[in-house]
Amino acid sequence: MLADPTTPGGWLPTCPTKAVAGICCPGCGGLRMLYSLLHGDIGAAVRYNAVSFVFIGLFAWAVAAWTVGRVRGRHVRSWLQWKYAPHVVIPLLILWFVIRNLPFAPFTALYV
Repeated sequence: MLADPTTPGGWLPTCPTKAVAGICCPGCGGLRMLYSLLHGDIGAAVRYNAVSFVFIGLFAWAVAAWTVGRVRGRHVRSWLQWKYAPHVVIPLLILWFVIRNLPFAPFTALYV
């Protein structure tokens, strides 16, 4: 398939961070994760980028809350309004960035 990001050597570009520095950024594998998720391969989606997989669910929750709020005519809270959301999300992304680039097992399995 022409636009299959899971096939090496395709026409889709590689992550600039990976191309220049040789390390995986927190978003590396996100396109492959989304492709696998849309094709029903949950295991591959989690393997390509587990944190992005979780954020897809959180994004769906936020969109659903916004939609329900618009239909009902009153605000519906989601995780985006939580006081400590940024204090959890930012360290989680930094931790994911560090853990997936550790050069020893079992963390080498997270490198995509």
